Amino acid sequence: MLKQKTIQKEVTLTGIGLHTGKNVTMVFKPAPENYGYAFVRVDLEGNPTIEAKVEYVTETERGTNLEKKGVSINTSEHVLAAAVGLQIDNLIIEIDASEPPIMDGSSKFFIEALESAGIAEQNAPVEEYIVKEVVSYKDEATGSEIILMPADEYQITTMVDFGTQILGTQNATLDSIAKFKEEISAARTFSFLHELEMLLEHNLIKGGDLNNAIVYVDKEISAETLERLKKAFGKDEIKVTPNGILDNLELHWANEAAKHKLLDVIGDLALVGTRIRGKVIANKPGHKINTLFAKRLANIIKQEKRKSVPTYDLNQPPLMDINQIMKLLPHRPPFLLIDRILDLGDDFVVGMKNVSMNEPFFVGHFPEAPVMPGVLQVEAMAQCGGILVLSTVPDPENYLTYFMKMDNVKFKQKVLPGDTLIFKAELISPIRRGICHMRSVGYANGRIVVEAELMAQIARKK
Repeated sequence: MLKQKTIQKEVTLTGIGLHTGKNVTMVFKPAPENYGYAFVRVDLEGNPTIEAKVEYVTETERGTNLEKKGVSINTSEHVLAAAVGLQIDNLIIEIDASEPPIMDGSSKFFIEALESAGIAEQNAPVEEYIVKEVVSYKDEATGSEIILMPADEYQITTMVDFGTQILGTQNATLDSIAKFKEEISAARTFSFLHELEMLLEHNLIKGGDLNNAIVYVDKEISAETLERLKKAFGKDEIKVTPNGILDNLELHWANEAAKHKLLDVIGDLALVGTRIRGKVIANKPGHKINTLFAKRLANIIKQEKRKSVPTYDLNQPPLMDINQIMKLLPHRPPFLLIDRILDLGDDFVVGMKNVSMNEPFFVGHFPEAPVMPGVLQVEAMAQCGGILVLSTVPDPENYLTYFMKMDNVKFKQKVLPGDTLIFKAELISPIRRGICHMRSVGYANGRIVVEAELMAQIARKK
């Protein structure tokens, strides 16, 4: 089983923000298990955190920008690509500006910094989305398309067509994410001269120079434009090389543009929030379609998780039997609705109930066609969650649990005598002052039968 990874110690990088032109200090720090990636704005009051999740994408014009509660991170993709490329699962990225330093326009320096901090294996298993069916998204207006299909590991192919004589059509392939450092990480960002002129006119690349972006000259360059470029980049002389690149920058690969597009795809799909085992084929990718595809994929993963029934060997001894449960819960038969606890963690619990024809509620609840009452299904889920919250106090026998709220309650299937109910409750937010806010799902016969968001509080017995 693959284990999650973070870094061993913190490491600092400094540089210039591409669009702001300001000095930026960025610190990579180890993160706990199941943390994911998150940016922390240490230059703002309260050090607000922006998780690297696709739901926070706000703009994709010149990079993938994230925003949460009015706090933003711009051009997140190069940093995230480095973390994915090193197969790091949990990482805190502290930053004292709205965008990471551009460095040389690639992920190379982020890779070097993270490696210098050392990679540390954690105890929790890796969460990985294993692609079983083809997922696709197409932008009919631009012809851009992304397809994700089953494969033995994370692979990416990009096909780009810029419609210009100087660059034309390029392809790039990464057949294993383990080769990211060697084959992709040093691919630098690029633009065309006409785009550069527009950005300069709008004062949008204050931190740019001709060493952190490849500029392809796709038009006749006038003396006036040359003078403007000299002034913008503080150079006495600017020239066009024989291969159509501005100034004296040499390509690392003939298809460096396609490789950088591949790097961007990896960085943008990091926002899905889980490792991917499958092959991505991206035709004419860009930040807009990358993130739209990431949203679709994140939603598919979320739906599959909801439908995924926890699997446990019911023939094995449970984590807690009925007697151990009664030591925690104040409930007693016939109102004790949990028979076993199968699993228990810091933020989740899995319980089980065998629904017998001898249940007392079947005497009056449709005796000719017995169905477990929905309110009792919710009560059973709440009792399961009660185990979770009571396990956090040293003397659970001195506490009672009380319902505070229930939202989004849905009953999907009937629960009948003979069914085995499996309940899984997961915290929505950390337990504070004895208040437990959780999302609970009940399964029977391989399907969801009930789900709800529940809030309960434990209170000491008087």
